[in-house]
Amino acid sequence: MGATKIEHIGIELADRSYDIIIGTGLLDAPSWLSDLPVAATAAVVTNPTVSKLYSERVLSQLRSKYKNVLTVELPDGEAHKDWTSLNLIFDALLGAGCDRKTLIFALGGGVVGDMAGFAAACYMRGVPFVQIPTTLLAQVDSSVGGKTAINHPLGKNMIGAFYQPLRVIADLDSLDTLPERELSAGLAEVIKYGPIADDAFLNWIDINLDALLARDKPALAHAVKRSCEIKAWVVGQDERESGLRAILNFGHTFGHAIEAGLGYGEWLHGEAVGCGMVMAIDLSHRLGLVDAAYAGRLTRLIERARLPIRGPALGADRYLELMRVDKKSEGGEIRFVVIEAPGRAAMRPAPEALVREVIAAHTG
Repeated sequence: MGATKIEHIGIELADRSYDIIIGTGLLDAPSWLSDLPVAATAAVVTNPTVSKLYSERVLSQLRSKYKNVLTVELPDGEAHKDWTSLNLIFDALLGAGCDRKTLIFALGGGVVGDMAGFAAACYMRGVPFVQIPTTLLAQVDSSVGGKTAINHPLGKNMIGAFYQPLRVIADLDSLDTLPERELSAGLAEVIKYGPIADDAFLNWIDINLDALLARDKPALAHAVKRSCEIKAWVVGQDERESGLRAILNFGHTFGHAIEAGLGYGEWLHGEAVGCGMVMAIDLSHRLGLVDAAYAGRLTRLIERARLPIRGPALGADRYLELMRVDKKSEGGEIRFVVIEAPGRAAMRPAPEALVREVIAAHTG
């Protein structure tokens, strides 16, 4: 497919500002490379699945600009988002004699982006990197905003750094090869932006969900663009999650507990977030913030997106134990992102008895 209209969305962070570039045909268009820093070496971090599909196209562009281009393939999947895989990146960089001007390119989904970004933040105390997300979830969420991390057996994304990329290249054509399960997982993060920030966008998703599931390019382009606009607005005000940015974690407190409790990789991140949003909107309803009709509408939308709406039967005690490790907890008190009104979110604690009711209602 040839290139269509290219959108640029700015993340405004003073000297760390950058663009998210959204369009089709971007992996075959070198224009986004032209003003990147000069370096002796470019390192592409990817995984075997993505490498087979897209590495050669990206490498051919990089070879026109960089003298040395190396590829690091990481094991595929959330289960490998750990120290062992992270060290594969450092081994390759050190083995090739990479200096502090080396430019890292993260080519893949959220796992690749998180690990490549964390490696970039750490190698020689920081080298530049570029995000090239190839999944819907990464294009609308994980590649944007500078969160980088690996998992720990006791908690998801607990070891990491805030480290911004030079730019994000979101080629919508890469979504053509995305498995249906991964597409639905990405839609969870798209849906999230409606209840937390833009009720009109939630209405649009409701109307256009079938088109999104069918991978209609104009629909996907709008979904990615609006999602990135909302995230850019939030991150621009609160880069390091000291306040407002926490609303981006709607559904994630329950969702991260599901991922850690089952074992990373058993459910996709977006699947856990989708189910977590069902639980979080019910908690919002039980707190008297939104009515049953709104909670039911969001739950039906998540189900229509082919996402799970019932969590695994880990037991309330285990859910609570895992949620206390969540980064939003303070002094052992679990805090949840709740919807105060359609299009407006906040973070607050909730009575444990109420949380147990939510878990009982939506698990097993």
